[in-house]
Amino acid sequence: MSYPPPQGPPAGFPPPSGFAPPSAADYGAVSSVIGAPTKITIPLNKLAPEAALRRLELTIVRRLEGYLQGDHLGLLPGPGTDANDARVYRAGEDDVRKIDWAVTARTTVPYVRDTMADRELEVWGLLDVTPSMNWGTEGVTKRDLGIAAIATIGFLSQKMGDRFGGYIMRPESLRRLPARSGRAALYALLRKMLEEPMVPDHARGEQGLAHAVEQLSRTQRRRGLRVVVSDFLTPGDHELDPNVEPDWERAMRRLAIRNQVLAIEVVDRREIEFPNVGDMLIRDPETDFERYVNTADSDARARMDAASAAQRERIRISLRRAGVGHIQLRTDRDWVQDIARFVLAYRRVASMLHAPPQGVSR
Repeated sequence: MSYPPPQGPPAGFPPPSGFAPPSAADYGAVSSVIGAPTKITIPLNKLAPEAALRRLELTIVRRLEGYLQGDHLGLLPGPGTDANDARVYRAGEDDVRKIDWAVTARTTVPYVRDTMADRELEVWGLLDVTPSMNWGTEGVTKRDLGIAAIATIGFLSQKMGDRFGGYIMRPESLRRLPARSGRAALYALLRKMLEEPMVPDHARGEQGLAHAVEQLSRTQRRRGLRVVVSDFLTPGDHELDPNVEPDWERAMRRLAIRNQVLAIEVVDRREIEFPNVGDMLIRDPETDFERYVNTADSDARARMDAASAAQRERIRISLRRAGVGHIQLRTDRDWVQDIARFVLAYRRVASMLHAPPQGVSR
């Protein structure tokens, strides 16, 4: 979406006394629409207020691989305090101190009870920085709001020994930021994301969200938490039927087979609620589509709002079919409250939502 740029006096006429052409700063949040943003809209120290997150914890229901002792259930049996399944006692191999006498008494066959070791969590965040993410009309761009979401999830999921890494998806490449443990490492990763150069409009490349998710699934084989941050808009995809799968749905479903996946959808208010500002140029920053629309026409606004709502509903249904957690963040709302509300409700549905397919180990 685009507004006409600020205009000065007509050519050949001297400016009136005291006239000064308006700058981008005079337009406030609209400056991200008039031109491409040139700096970050959220400073590093405002990304995730730790005081507001101290009592929250993101529920991890999938069992993990790893070597360090942590706060999450391991995938393989090992020394620990959490009981696992009972199995038949094997003489000479099993410790008699692990015999489960209750099961043995019921079956009259000696059984031992395995324990499950705790392991560390490895979190990978995939950030979409394609041109459609540079837009925002509420003082913050969708891209910076996505980085704030990654910061918030990073603080919520961080425990002793856990590691956080990232991928930055540009139209032409996928940049990997190595996973490291500790709060200082998390801040360093967020700073690199904030300092990533802006992608100009109409930048060309073969890197799409489906391919980026596939790369994340193939390169990071250890089970853990995967966070995908995007507006989930595919250039040139105008389909509104929820029964038609987006090109990224299959990749998300494949990623969710081995991992616990959280999809964070970032939207701007004016993408779903078109304002009444008269004739307005609608343009796609990732394709060549441009068209003037009279937003003063209430019927035209109603049709645009309905199409936008259908588009977002299709995204919601696709993410639900993929079996991933879904958060929608808006640039006109407090993202910390939205994530906190999601985390509190997530505890009740996480185990059902992330249940692996039949025959696949949790």
